[in-house]
Amino acid sequence: QVQLVESGGGLVQAGGSLRLSCAASGMTISSYSIGWYRQAPGKQRELVASMTSSGKTYYGDSVKGRFTISRDNAKNAVYLQMNILKPEDTAVYYCWRVGPVWGQGTQVTVSS
Repeated sequence: QVQLVESGGGLVQAGGSLRLSCAASGMTISSYSIGWYRQAPGKQRELVASMTSSGKTYYGDSVKGRFTISRDNAKNAVYLQMNILKPEDTAVYYCWRVGPVWGQGTQVTVSS
């Protein structure tokens, strides 16, 4: 069974950092494009960052220079390092794999 499980969300003050993790099972993440989406209340789900199977990365304009996506093939996991967090980064963050396959989401709340 293909599954993505996120962890690492929480409450942080503006300017702080969080690292989200996504553990994959039932598949080999290095074979797929994989990444992170987020959805804030009342807004559409948006792509935050992604990485192709070859390692090419993409970042949404609002997170460029602050967020970094990475992948650990040995652990079959993908990560999102989030720095200089802003209140507008508050959302549920979802791990995603092309297909699509979605994780259950993890809440990130940034207080001002």
